[in-house]
This record gives sequence, C-alpha cells and structure tokens, in this order.
Amino acid sequence: MDLRRSSILLLIIALLSPRTLSMRYELKSSKTKCIGEDMHENSMSVGKYFIVNPNEDHPLPASHKIIVKVMPPQGKNLHEADNVEAGQFSFTAYENGSYVACITAVDYKPETTLTIDFDWKTGVHSKEWTNVAKKNQVVMMEYQVKTLMDTVNSIHEEMYYLREREEEMQELNRSTNSKMAWLSFGSLVVCLSVAGLQFWHLKTFFEKKKLI
Repeated sequence: MDLRRSSILLLIIALLSPRTLSMRYELKSSKTKCIGEDMHENSMSVGKYFIVNPNEDHPLPASHKIIVKVMPPQGKNLHEADNVEAGQFSFTAYENGSYVACITAVDYKPETTLTIDFDWKTGVHSKEWTNVAKKNQVVMMEYQVKTLMDTVNSIHEEMYYLREREEEMQELNRSTNSKMAWLSFGSLVVCLSVAGLQFWHLKTFFEKKKLI
C-alpha cells in the first residue's frame, strides 16, 4: 500500500511539473534526427520548430530548408512539412505508445550545417492556458480552475493507464510462471528418463559381462 501511495504521489508531482522537450541542435545536409515521446491515449501535444538564422539581417539561404514528419506508433503521419524554414503541429494521441518527430535537412551541395530550435509540449501543459489568461481577477480565477481541473483529469487518466499496464504485467508474470513450471516439469521428466535409460544400460551391460 505504501508503495502504491508513493507511486501516486510521484505521478502527481510529475504531472504538476512541466512536460516540455525543448532543445537546439545542429543538423548537416541530408541528415535526419528523430525525437520520441511516450504518450498515452487522449494526451494532447503541441510543438513548434524553426531554423535559426545565422545572419538575422538577411533572409535564410536556399540551403536552409528542412523536412518534418510526426509519426504515431502506427498509421498515417500526424504532420508533414517539406522544404520549410519553420512550422508547428498539434494533435491528440489516439493510442498508447511512442510518438516520433523526425527532422531532415534537405540535401544540398556543398554540405552545410543548420541549427534547429525544437520545442515539444505534451499533456496538460500543451494547452497553454496562460496564453488566454487575462489580468482581470475573475478571468485569472477561471484560468486557475481550468488548469486545476485539467490537471486532475490528467492524473485520473494516468492512474487508469498505469492500472491497465499493471494488469498487463501481472498477466505476463502469470503466463511466464506457468511456462516456467511446465518447463521445469519437462526438464525433470527428461532427467528421470535419461537416468532410467542409463540405469537400464548399465544393468544390461553388467549382466552380459556376468558381473551381477
């Protein structure tokens, strides 16, 4: 029971903390970098990306283009963009699993290096209620209530998801234990059979030699 309570407490802390993947990295021409995020069903997700301009006083050169794809665990891509400098995506996960975003720098000669800025938010923090919150006190209270309700719903969904995973693991353990029991029984039968054959062989051998 203490372990279950500790798990729930850790889950609440994780949900209340920002679930944001934000990074800046370099990517050479024709190279691809993929980033995965483990999500559960009905989780919301938003992301944005852009190529950092090495010279802000001038537009990006023709070599600075990327191809972006956001893929679910299975099925059609959730987002596709070809030869772009920047973009954004949003979706709601329709199944549990790992969702992957891949960014490819277009093939260009001579080879060049792009700097990519990538930001990906999932769960309750992807809704960005702060973008619609006003300074008015009543609106701020409404914003806080919405955020709290959204957090509670996310906690409930996470707990239900963890319960399902726990049941799956228990079923897997039962199946594994059953298979191990049959394997042990089979090994015992084989060992006894081999021992019996050895005993019969030795007995026959000694009888032929008239040693017994």
